[in-house]
Amino acid sequence: MRAALLETAGEPVTMTDDLEVAGPGPGQVTVDVEWCGLCHSDLSLLTGVHPAPLPIVLGHEAAGRVAELGSGVTRLAVGDAVVLTPIPPCGTCYWCVRDQASHCVNSISLLTNAFPDGSTALSLHGEVVYRGLGVGGFAQRVLADQNAVIVVPDDVPLDVAAVIGCAVQTGLGAVFNTARVRPGDTVAVLGLGGVGMSVVAGARIAGASRIVVSDPQPHRLDLASDVGATDLVDPRSADVISTVQRVTNNIGVDCAFEAVGSAAVVETALAATRNGGTTVLVGAGPIDESIQLSPTFFAVSGKRLMGCLLGGVNSLRDVPMIIELHRSGRLDLEALITARRPLQELGEAVADMEAGVGLRTLLAI
Repeated sequence: MRAALLETAGEPVTMTDDLEVAGPGPGQVTVDVEWCGLCHSDLSLLTGVHPAPLPIVLGHEAAGRVAELGSGVTRLAVGDAVVLTPIPPCGTCYWCVRDQASHCVNSISLLTNAFPDGSTALSLHGEVVYRGLGVGGFAQRVLADQNAVIVVPDDVPLDVAAVIGCAVQTGLGAVFNTARVRPGDTVAVLGLGGVGMSVVAGARIAGASRIVVSDPQPHRLDLASDVGATDLVDPRSADVISTVQRVTNNIGVDCAFEAVGSAAVVETALAATRNGGTTVLVGAGPIDESIQLSPTFFAVSGKRLMGCLLGGVNSLRDVPMIIELHRSGRLDLEALITARRPLQELGEAVADMEAGVGLRTLLAI
């Protein structure tokens, strides 16, 4: 099958028509991928900022149609339109039974780029190929656990549904599950990529009274205003902290979301958070970056610093909820999509992302 293959970090991907994928075993399905979004996490693996085993097929924000069923699969049918999720909840592990499904034992696939048993189901000329971030969606077909596949209603186009797989799950989940934003809360969102913009949408849906956003790209600030932001900050010409203090009567926001993946921006988010408030780290920055905290100051401030993996979601529960928010008109998924390209133009899509052009590019597989 056709796929985009990364063989050397920092080098362009190559297109192959010879990638092979195994058929489904018990509890598994294969999905013919129709659309897959380009996420900043893919860029981090492409550039080597986050090391990954090679060769690898990236892409983890995917949607398509069920092609084959393994034994024991009963809730899906061949031909179903579906969206895939990078962390399929097993439902029975230590984390799943504590409603922390994003830390399910299956989440190990995000680090290993393989199934939990170490297999990948992908090969090229007999050599192992890895499945990027647990999906490997820049390929015509993927093998997935049945719990990684959620049915999409016929009235939701698959290109629109694809962005739910990572950006929207992560952003809305950060609001609903991690920070638990309440009506009337004040919020700051630093970074307006696909995830940050989804945080803005989630904060609006949750009833936040003020949503301060910061990004150096004017077109992203304009879109954030349409999505629900109340106060726009270009950090190149204005100070985020001063704006936050002004609109909150020198209190700070109840919840600040760092959606860049930068230690410096994390420190800004912490400074923007009120005493007793919550700072949520949504971005995935370079693994060698760190922040400095004064233990005494942090203890006295009572602030909470929280990590957030895939929005703390249980995809089997949260993806249908997100779909219904879209169908009811409360969540505009289409607004996140600023370009559609064929898979062969992945290199151009990467260049756009590096230049800050657009918001979310979808690749037609």
